[in-house]
Amino acid sequence: MLATPMDVLSAFPVRKTKQQKQAFRDAVQSYLASLGYECKAEKGSLGCQNLVIGNPEGASCLVTAHYDTCARLPFPNLITPCNFWAFLGYQLLVTALLLIASFGLGFAAGWLTGNWALGSAVGYLCIWVLIALMLIGPANPSNANDNTSGVITLLEIARTLSESQRHKVCFVLFDLEEAGLIGSASYRKAHKKATDQQLVLNLDCVGDGDYIRMFPTKKLKKDRRQLTSLYKACGYFGPKNILVHEKGFYVYPSDQTNFPYGVGICALRKGRAGLYLSRIHTKRDTVLEETNVNLLRAALTTFITCGAVPTEI
Repeated sequence: MLATPMDVLSAFPVRKTKQQKQAFRDAVQSYLASLGYECKAEKGSLGCQNLVIGNPEGASCLVTAHYDTCARLPFPNLITPCNFWAFLGYQLLVTALLLIASFGLGFAAGWLTGNWALGSAVGYLCIWVLIALMLIGPANPSNANDNTSGVITLLEIARTLSESQRHKVCFVLFDLEEAGLIGSASYRKAHKKATDQQLVLNLDCVGDGDYIRMFPTKKLKKDRRQLTSLYKACGYFGPKNILVHEKGFYVYPSDQTNFPYGVGICALRKGRAGLYLSRIHTKRDTVLEETNVNLLRAALTTFITCGAVPTEI
């Protein structure tokens, strides 16, 4: 049972197995039904189940978040969305470590058995095993930011949005984001005509950081009317700020990339490499700032009420 959206953090801290996900969906559906929402689970590829709240065909925008729990890694999934060289360097480092570990084990197997063909096979097998563990390995029980923060923020927006404004938005909780954006790809396939035009506001890792950024897709940047409307949700709030990042390099790999008019929304910290996201996928992912939830709830509720405009194709 959920009494408030923040209860997700304690009542459903892990949403990885089939049973855990079903219990979570049942609780969310019951909670939102008490608020007057219509909810349904939509099945998609590889057994995923997206939770759809509202009218997916009639809404002018979607507010989304993924609810599945990531795998725990021995190192953080460091993301520097606005720094090309730091982003590239970290990806190359992770790839190098993966190859060294895999072929190191393969070399050991070949040396111990005297069979180098076997060693080579072991090396290649280890690569695929390690990749699988990174994507669908044992759940990370510490996932306050990735993505319990997005789930709670979505539910808070749904809770506070007035009934007269609910027709403007459909809320969607995606499954299997961590396995390769499978839930959002399935939703896009099932609702292609509607999502060709809808703005998709995707909340992913919004709980840890003072710099909340909106990363629009390339197609959205070309629609100046729609893009400009996003600025109604922006502002400076003491040490925190919500801004649209539309110029220069940026990459934020999440569900919004499956939609033409997607917006990735995340909270970032600032360091020598610029804005960054860290701690996720590790036991250190324990920070969920309620201030961020409240700011985004207020900003996106205002946007839905006053700022959202239908996209013209």
